[in-house]
Amino acid sequence: MSPLDSPATAEEPVIRLVPTAEERLLRESVGAIAARYGQKYMIRCTEAGEPPTEMWDELAEHGYVGANLPEEFGGGGMGMTGLAIVQEELARHGCTQLLLVVSPAIAGSILTRHGSQAQKERWLPGLADGTERIAFAVTEADAGTNTHKITTRARKTAGGDWQITGQKTYISGVEHATAILVVARQELDDGTLGLPLLFLVDVDGPGMTRQPIATALRMPDRQWTLFFDHLTVPAERVLGGEIGGLGALFDGLNPERIMAAAGALGGADLALEKAAAYARERVVWGQPIGAHQGIAHPLAECKVEVELARLMTRKACALYDAGWKGAGEAANMGKYAAAEAIVHCVDHAIQTHGGNGVALEYGISDMWWGARLTRIAPVSREMILNYVAEHSLGLPKSY
Repeated sequence: MSPLDSPATAEEPVIRLVPTAEERLLRESVGAIAARYGQKYMIRCTEAGEPPTEMWDELAEHGYVGANLPEEFGGGGMGMTGLAIVQEELARHGCTQLLLVVSPAIAGSILTRHGSQAQKERWLPGLADGTERIAFAVTEADAGTNTHKITTRARKTAGGDWQITGQKTYISGVEHATAILVVARQELDDGTLGLPLLFLVDVDGPGMTRQPIATALRMPDRQWTLFFDHLTVPAERVLGGEIGGLGALFDGLNPERIMAAAGALGGADLALEKAAAYARERVVWGQPIGAHQGIAHPLAECKVEVELARLMTRKACALYDAGWKGAGEAANMGKYAAAEAIVHCVDHAIQTHGGNGVALEYGISDMWWGARLTRIAPVSREMILNYVAEHSLGLPKSY
């Protein structure tokens, strides 16, 4: 299949250049909530070591955290197009929610496509109303982005349950989660490891401990190392079955990339807004500094980058929501372009402010490490380029 081929069951994807009335209302409504919290709220939560519970609960009360989930389970039925709007608008006000990426986007998408009817009925209503919050644990220190090489293992017991042993690192938002979607490889009878399986694990279940990772990020969602020591998981908590874990896992990665792109786009908009406002108001040598091409052109270039990345991200949403195979290519390209855009926007915003770029009152330096992280996570720019080289250009696999 070429990147644009699709299964026979796929719908016709539509990229709306002019948002629908429903999409405009969603953006305005989310923006109104986010404006009441803003960057200062997120910094207060960060300094207090607390998750942004108050804002999450208000978003959940209005149904925005489940915008992508099926209506039959209490969701908004707007697909990734809707949830990306929520994340983008939150980020535009300095309120990016990492838990939106891992809970409704990753876990919610996997449950919708691969969950049993009982699993959907158990988990999706809670994800839709925000009372269930599922973190996502795949990353390991010695495996990086090579999911096939993870060593966290799951052994099936004589009674049919599973026991998980191993370690995960850089797992986001565990302190605010009620459950964790853990990726582990089945331990076969001869001790070797088979394909990855997915397990829904209670966040405080016996057999799991966690340790925070100190980072430079100025955001309330913390990073954790998780330790599993014969953690018992009931058979009904296996998501995607005992042979479908890998396919289910990959069906959660495109939504992850889309949401990373959406957050980056909103953050880029915020940085550009701050930079342009300062360039209009700051007067040196008798005129606003924005009148000088040395200031204006870099910001104009950033605006072009942002809008191009936004268009590709919308394409990824349209393809994913319609069930097209090409969503993988578009989601990777959208995430790559959005990450480059926000890094350039924040960097030029700092430069536009001069010395004030590092003054905390302007709120730009607080954005730097979050912006820079988008080049690394949830997938690095290098791995995206590997994907494009192999799958879009047909070049030999390089890794």
